Parts: sequence; C-alpha cells; structure tokens
Amino acid sequence: MLHYKTYELSDTSAPWVVFVHGAGGSSSIWFLQIKEFIKHFNVLLVDLRGHGKSKHIVAHKDDRHYNFEDITRDIIEVLDTLRIDKAHFVGISLGTILIRNMSEIAPERVSSMIMGGAIIRLNVRAKVLVTLGNMFKRVVPYMWLYSFFAWIIMPRERHKKSRLLFVNEAKKVAQKEFMRWFRLTYELTPLLKYFEEKDTGIPTLYLMGEEDHMFLPAVRIIITRHTNSWLEVIDNSGHVCNVDQPREFNARAIAFLKRMNPEVTGCSCEAGIAQLVAC
Repeated sequence: MLHYKTYELSDTSAPWVVFVHGAGGSSSIWFLQIKEFIKHFNVLLVDLRGHGKSKHIVAHKDDRHYNFEDITRDIIEVLDTLRIDKAHFVGISLGTILIRNMSEIAPERVSSMIMGGAIIRLNVRAKVLVTLGNMFKRVVPYMWLYSFFAWIIMPRERHKKSRLLFVNEAKKVAQKEFMRWFRLTYELTPLLKYFEEKDTGIPTLYLMGEEDHMFLPAVRIIITRHTNSWLEVIDNSGHVCNVDQPREFNARAIAFLKRMNPEVTGCSCEAGIAQLVAC
C-alpha cells in the first residue's frame, strides 16, 4: 500500500481533503498547505508509488509498465483502508490528471476537485518536450531530463523555489521508476482529449498561476465547456502555485471547500492533531 499520513479533527463530521502530488514530487510539497487546511478539514496525504516514502512498494508491484488507472487505484486502496467513502481532492500538476481519473473510475468518491497547475491539454511545446524526452530518455541521465523540463515549465526567477523543490524530490526517485512514469506520457494525449470532451459535472476549481504559460490557456477554454467549473488565476505565480503563492492558494482553495460545505467553519483538534502514519 502507498505510504500515507492523516490529520484528523475531533469533529467526526468534518469532511476529508485528499492531497495528490505530481510526478517526481512527494507529499512533502504540501507543507505550506497543511497548517491551514487542518483547521477545517480532515487531511490525507499520500506518496504515489515510487515517490517519497512509497519507494519501497515498487519491489512488491509487478515489474511491468503500469498506467494511470493502476496509480489511481493505489489511492482508492488507501481510501478503502481508512474507510473514507467520499472526499474532496486537491492536486498539483500531474496529480490533477489522477484526480480527474478518479472522477471517472469512482465518481461517487469525489465531492469536489481543486486542480492546481492543471494539465488539461498538451500544447505544441509540451508535445515536443515529451517527444524529445522519449527519444533521449535512455541515453541522457534522467535528472538532466527532469531538470530541463522543470526549467521549461517554471522558467522565471520567482519560480526557482518551486523548481528546486521538485528537482530535489525527483532525485529521490529511482531511475527505473522514473522511466516507468515517463512511459505514461504515451497515454497523455488520448486521455486528456477524453477528459476534455466529457463533463463530469463535479464541482471543480482550477487554481492556476498567471505565469503558467504551458497550461493556463487550455484551462481558460475548458471552463467555458464544462459545468460547475471555475478558474481563479493567482498573480505572480507559475505552474506550482501552491508553493509560489501559498497564502493565495490556501485562501482560495479553503473558501471553495467551505462553499461546498457551508457547515464548515473552524474545528478544534484532539490534543493538537491526531496523526496516523501507515506504510
């Protein structure tokens, strides 16, 4: 099972919020969100397979190519273990694809979706990067590839903190596992096209940095086609807006979740925060 960590409030009726990180990251990228979210919600953090403290599960999974459904079902397995029937989901970058996939596989488990730095469509530049990456992934050190991609997606000086955070986390991912994740790029275009064509109707907030030049334009289009979808653009922020502008990200995300749950105000915790850690 994936490594996970929970923060539970004393109010047993408090809704759950599940955070899903992107490729090459880990649940640690949400460190600027936890303090604010646990004032109002039960929080679940997961490390995706091969990432963070879930690195050890790789040897126990079939040594084969896996797909987005496999990774999404890893998250469902954690929900089942914790008996979380339904939750709100917050994702960043590739994590938003997994959340969107969750809404297809198990829509009854998804109360709402908050998509930070959402990947909705690959523009020409992104497709060229993916093609080049697949051409050279076996001859170029994978960290060179990842660092190059991170710089293309987050090029500005004020994106440096986000860029370094993701690069440093990616260093902890084994090369063989990185290759498995990179193969997922072959599935991206048809999967994203399907997501764009199908409207789930699930309340969805897109939180995008104004400098997210690769992915913001597609989000502006999709909110005009899908019901119950809203876009909020965060100033002075790039792709990883939860790190670039955490206060804005937290305030907008929590306000949205409170609209979804009018009964939520602030909750007191049992002896601080009850923390559960499992592997």
